[in-house]
Amino acid sequence: MGHPMRSPPRAPTTDTIDTDRLIAGVRAGDRRALAKAITLAESTRADHQALAQAVMAAVLPATGQAIRMGISGAPGAGKSTFIEALGLHLVGQGHRIAVLAVDPSSSVSGGSILGDKTRMEELSRHPHAFIRPSPASGALGGVAAHTREAMLLCEAAGFDIVIVETVGVGQSETDVANMTDVFVLLQLPNAGDDLQAIKKGIVELADIIAYNKIDLDAVAAERAMGQMQSALTLLRPASPAWRTPVVGVSALRGDGIEPFWSEVRRCRDALVASGELTAKRQRQALAWTWSLIDAGLRERFRHHAGVRDALPAILGQVAAGSLTPTAAAARLLAVAQFRKEEGSHRA
Repeated sequence: MGHPMRSPPRAPTTDTIDTDRLIAGVRAGDRRALAKAITLAESTRADHQALAQAVMAAVLPATGQAIRMGISGAPGAGKSTFIEALGLHLVGQGHRIAVLAVDPSSSVSGGSILGDKTRMEELSRHPHAFIRPSPASGALGGVAAHTREAMLLCEAAGFDIVIVETVGVGQSETDVANMTDVFVLLQLPNAGDDLQAIKKGIVELADIIAYNKIDLDAVAAERAMGQMQSALTLLRPASPAWRTPVVGVSALRGDGIEPFWSEVRRCRDALVASGELTAKRQRQALAWTWSLIDAGLRERFRHHAGVRDALPAILGQVAAGSLTPTAAAARLLAVAQFRKEEGSHRA
């Protein structure tokens, strides 16, 4: 039986927040302070966003040292089991690990399952691990809108490995690859023709491809891994400094976890040595800036008084077939005076 749907945690009221204490708590690695800061970053309230940005600005110098790893794969690939096995291995080596698990939000109620703490029960209890399920809340690609902020906050709190687990559907792979250092694609050995994944462009994003559950059918796993390795020779690698390896693991039994982690370290070391990691993070920061600008413009557009007044009638005409979407968009943009402002900038 599935976990009951529930809404994300409510952010505290502004008058109960001591910003300096919150910043100090995040820097000290206090889990409650970290959770509160992430909740503020996820809030849509303007006052919460202002506080979140103040916290982010204060802790930013303490970020950037962690290994950022994205893990994606189709539902059923065993992502949560794999992350728990990897996380327990890493905390056993003295690392502090944060897992940002993006949960799908209900398109009807807006609530999300937020079941990752249940699925990673043992890891969630470890004092050196922090698991934060975040509702996707309709964010493009299935990656929570403020996952990047949460990642930086975790780094500021002293977590040296941050894992972002995606929903594994739609374009979430592209989103997580654009915010992490090492992107891992988790596959199943008996999931069908691996060339289908190449058509979607997913494999081209992967820095490491891991086949999970290889203990269930060793022959099928060996065949699938061989096919994937051959297919990779036909593709341009994600990085000129790194050739994507294909590894096999059994998360349930804990087999192959250390060899997998060795590949992660080798990949990051190769990117550091070539200077590509610095360039990659710079590109990611610029792309993040533009995505926030796009999101801000959309938000301002939707809340424009003229647009709100004109929207029902114009959308009604589009639905009735009496107005094309192109013409509707042009009218609404004209109402918001976006084009007028663009013309004045050109002049």
